[in-house]
Amino acid sequence: MKVALVHDYLNEFGGAERVLLALSEIYPDAPIYTAFYREDSPAYERFKKKKIITSWAQNVPFFASRLHSPLRFLAPMVWGNFDFSKFDVVIGSSSWYVTKGFKKGKKTVEICYCHTPPRYLYGYPTASSQKGILIKIYAALVNHFMRVYDFEAAQRVDWFIANSKEVTGRIKKFYRRDSTVIYPPVDVSRFAGPISNGEYFLVVSRLVGAKNVDLAVDVCSNLGLKLKVVGTGRDKGKLERMAGETIEFLGDVADEELIGLYQNCRALIFPASQEDFGIVPVEAMAAGQPVITLAEGGVLESVIDWSVGGKGKCTGVYFDPATAGSLTLAINNFFSLEKKGYFDSAFIKKHAQKFSKERFKDEIKKFVASKVKKA
Repeated sequence: MKVALVHDYLNEFGGAERVLLALSEIYPDAPIYTAFYREDSPAYERFKKKKIITSWAQNVPFFASRLHSPLRFLAPMVWGNFDFSKFDVVIGSSSWYVTKGFKKGKKTVEICYCHTPPRYLYGYPTASSQKGILIKIYAALVNHFMRVYDFEAAQRVDWFIANSKEVTGRIKKFYRRDSTVIYPPVDVSRFAGPISNGEYFLVVSRLVGAKNVDLAVDVCSNLGLKLKVVGTGRDKGKLERMAGETIEFLGDVADEELIGLYQNCRALIFPASQEDFGIVPVEAMAAGQPVITLAEGGVLESVIDWSVGGKGKCTGVYFDPATAGSLTLAINNFFSLEKKGYFDSAFIKKHAQKFSKERFKDEIKKFVASKVKKA
């Protein structure tokens, strides 16, 4: 069976790229097609030994660093130049650049692993906000064209896989298509080990608008709580200016250091809006630590609120809405529940096993095999 893998672009190394890496481990001989591939990016070290095939956009100056967002209307031309007719199966990893509906042969099976329909097209919070009336008008015109293209491309997909029930609902709403949920892979075994209930709270996130890291920084500063923030992004300067003395910004950290931070924190704070799934909370739970999370999006499928699970059978505390007052109440509630012994690290670790990489690989192989037989 000849397989090709397709990914939006290789620039960062986040949840979507972890899915791609796991897919490439399942199909090690499959080439990876992508719009562009930055060799100075966090993704480079992870994929440098893979066969990467880029589009013509790779050779356009500044496309990868500055132009891929304003020139997103070129997506049909980017993907239209790829020909997958010689492949039996094409598995697309799609969330931003509308990677679906490729040129393919009559017998080629196209499977789209959809992290989410593009957030910027359908009104979901994104990493950046549009400033200026001319930019907003331009974006509105381009996005209308892109929504039409995105819908039409989605109709040519043979089978959809969604990374959560949340995304299944979005696929049904925007594409009028059914999908099968296969949760993303989390290398939960990496985080196993002895834990200690440290004094600090932890945030692991890109420092951009939709992640709402400012809520955690604001609340922990006002309450005088220690908070360690892992990650970088365009909002770093703003967050540093508003932070109190108890807030520590660590930037990007090595994997081993991140594991230690998870294992020794008091709890993870995860305030992101409308997260598609949310791998970070599962990583924290794999280390046996509870999660204080905004009650939106796919995280509702992984974190068990104390009011639902009860003592010893919960993995965190929800807060809603996304306000400083709501998060403050949730943290105070967490302190009370912590004293009462609500959070059992053994149960939390066991719960995280449901999202393991091994489980992901097994489900993907079975899904692909069943669809190839039907083709």
